[in-house]
Amino acid sequence: MAYQEALQALADPTRRTILEHLRAGPSPVGRLAAKVPVSRPAVSQHLRVLKGAGLVRERKMGTRRVYSVELRGLVELREYLDGFWEDVLQAFKAEAEATGAHRREDKNGREQG
Repeated sequence: MAYQEALQALADPTRRTILEHLRAGPSPVGRLAAKVPVSRPAVSQHLRVLKGAGLVRERKMGTRRVYSVELRGLVELREYLDGFWEDVLQAFKAEAEATGAHRREDKNGREQG
């Protein structure tokens, strides 16, 4: 159930902001730190949490570490959230059908035009 770790990681607004910045493409820690109101070591800790949750991957390039979005982690999270969306759509459909059937009948049970 990797989605649970992803949800916990994304509960933090700074981590959400970091992930949103990574949507634009891979980035080293220093560039990310310049875009958020926390220290570079704090950004590194947030990236560690995101990586542990499967949302970010790390690649070493010389002495730098470059981070990018881990698509597999997002797919698992989306599949989990899509389950809720399917439930909502089914409930909406059932309500629309019930309301439509109710409106077509008058109080004597006859269909109206």
